[in-house]
Amino acid sequence: MIKSVIFDMDGLIVDSEPFWRMAERTVFGSKGIELTEEQCRSTTGMRLDNVVAHWDAIYPGHITDKRQTASEILAEVTRLVTTYAEPMPGVHQAAQLFAKRGCTMALASASAMSLINAVLDKLCVRQYFNVIQSAENVKYGKPHPEIFLTTAASLGAKPEECLVLEDSIFGVIAGKAASMKVIAVPDKELAGRREYGVADAVLHSLTEIDEELFNRL
Repeated sequence: MIKSVIFDMDGLIVDSEPFWRMAERTVFGSKGIELTEEQCRSTTGMRLDNVVAHWDAIYPGHITDKRQTASEILAEVTRLVTTYAEPMPGVHQAAQLFAKRGCTMALASASAMSLINAVLDKLCVRQYFNVIQSAENVKYGKPHPEIFLTTAASLGAKPEECLVLEDSIFGVIAGKAASMKVIAVPDKELAGRREYGVADAVLHSLTEIDEELFNRL
């Protein structure tokens, strides 16, 4: 029985993934690393420090300060989010359905807490979440399950009592590795990827979450 629901943030409650790709291409480009959209998509769901380390390993010699590079990307994403972000379709509808069912809710994101707070305030959705967790506060980022296990413990829920809502492949893998139910809501550009087959349900939008689907989990 599902007692707690854990939401991802980027690409799930806010369409911020395009902002991430814009910021990454801008900042990495300024350092001589010209990334394509597809290359940026390949790291979707990873923690920012891991993204920087990933491209530094592939294109050595361009990044002199990985921490500063991550800070530059985060600052640009935050600027874009606070200026342009809108909630994804169905965010309020899904949260209200879970609240009606008596579920506790949490947000567990690979993003830094500063960006999480910016998004929650911009979208006016903070009131839904009993727990807010950033991967910057755990040792391992997704696809490692640590962030979901830590969040479940903070909610006072067993992993098998939790439902994870994710858009990224790394997030889906992390949720299943945590022994949780997972609903995937992938970006349309990634929707056909076979890796999403491990999820318990794959949706086009959060608007598809209803009582019937919830009861089947």
